Amino acid sequence: MPSQDPKLISGNSNSDLANAIVRRMSMHRGSQVDLVDARVERFNDAEVFVEVYENVRGEDMFIIQSTSKPANDNLMELLIMADALRRSSAARITAVIPYFGYARQDRRTKSRTPITAKLVANMMTAGGIDRVLTMDLHAAQIQGFFDIPVDNLYASPIFALDLLHQFGGRTDDLMVVSPDVGGVTRARELAQRIHAPLAIVDKRREQAGEVAGMTVIGDVAGKTCIIIDDICDTAGTLCKAAEVLMEAGATEVHAYTTHGVLSGPAVERITGSALKSLVITDTIAATEAVAGCPIIRTVPAAPLLAQAILHTWNGTSVSSLLDTQTLVPIYEGLYPKGMWGK
Repeated sequence: MPSQDPKLISGNSNSDLANAIVRRMSMHRGSQVDLVDARVERFNDAEVFVEVYENVRGEDMFIIQSTSKPANDNLMELLIMADALRRSSAARITAVIPYFGYARQDRRTKSRTPITAKLVANMMTAGGIDRVLTMDLHAAQIQGFFDIPVDNLYASPIFALDLLHQFGGRTDDLMVVSPDVGGVTRARELAQRIHAPLAIVDKRREQAGEVAGMTVIGDVAGKTCIIIDDICDTAGTLCKAAEVLMEAGATEVHAYTTHGVLSGPAVERITGSALKSLVITDTIAATEAVAGCPIIRTVPAAPLLAQAILHTWNGTSVSSLLDTQTLVPIYEGLYPKGMWGK
């Protein structure tokens, strides 16, 4: 008979996050939840091989795997794990993808270019995945690329709690800033949660990867600016936006980004920038450089993801987790004596 607990299996992309999720689930359920015993490894020619050591017949399975760098390897691990579980007669397979790679290729920006996010969605569906649970998709319409249910969680409610803790005595001085026009919806949602005004940095590019100029829309003079974004890759745009905001009269600039890709010169740029702090989540495993940077701080996504998995397994609402009244108890007690986000 199927077990009375959800069954979780993890790839190699973010083992620390997977272990944090099962610890939180164990605490919520009052019984031990462990990752399914399996091996996910590579042959000498880099082919991915998966072997599951436990019986999963008729089980509700959850695969925890971010498709972060190396994106192709981690994506193949996810697909092969799904195939292994499907051929082992799992009842349902949910892919928990905290960071969905290829999300920035969600439309054709030029002639003769692919829409890779749609291709990846097709591969996941064909691979036997029945449901996807992810966080802060780069574009919300990517949910429509899938022919299976997709639950897209948001980090802004977690960031709102962190901001209220970090700036509890001076929230009136905060100004939420969107680093581009495309992120206004995300920034507005955070601004409403902390009752702060909204500004926009109008970004213009001459070519991909190079910012030609930036203009601040809104009065940021004397304000503590909070830049909110979903992805920080090379940090060029983020650091330039911080510089422009300081030139416009901001007293401090902090940034909150869900997915800290932080590739190439990102950490070096952030360290030498006008940013006072950068807050990321643990959807992507931190490199040594990121972990050692004094102005980069991590808030955990594991409590929210763990609760979302339990709601999916129980067949209850996942979107309700984004309400502040529901979210606060999930994070309550994680940082004793009010040490939220430290």
